[in-house]
Amino acid sequence: MGILCKVVDMLLLVAFMVMLVAGPLIDAQLVLPEATFPEVLVRLKQQYAEEYQDYLMVEKPHFFVALVWLELIFQWPLVLLNIYGILASKHWFHTTCLIYGASVITAMTALLGELMGSQKASDKLLTVYSPFMGLGVLAFLRGLVPNSGKAQTIGKRPAMAREKRA
Repeated sequence: MGILCKVVDMLLLVAFMVMLVAGPLIDAQLVLPEATFPEVLVRLKQQYAEEYQDYLMVEKPHFFVALVWLELIFQWPLVLLNIYGILASKHWFHTTCLIYGASVITAMTALLGELMGSQKASDKLLTVYSPFMGLGVLAFLRGLVPNSGKAQTIGKRPAMAREKRA
């Protein structure tokens, strides 16, 4: 089980590193003025929207903009915490990973429901968004597994040395 957790942690680390960069550079363009960003990033977002026919990025429906705000304000800080938690082997990593996974699953359920229900999304666009649901599920499941193989003791404090009385 330990080696599987390490493999999952490395997969999550790579995904979190991508999210660390993509969130503020690409997704933030949907909620902040484009003049805030360098021309190369604006063109990159426009090329993506054209190539994958991402109507959500072009039309900017209110629910999608709200989900982008959720990503930037809530999920992005969790990405930072999770990267630190993986690299520093913090005991709280599984908790932040669980929270991140639950948030991503919730957001992706709404997004994928819109994409499939609207009949506007191409198969190519669905293949772009679907892996994020997998990332959310993977993060959620990783959050359910404790960090070590040792038995967790909840509510017990370590034994303290007794003082000798003179």
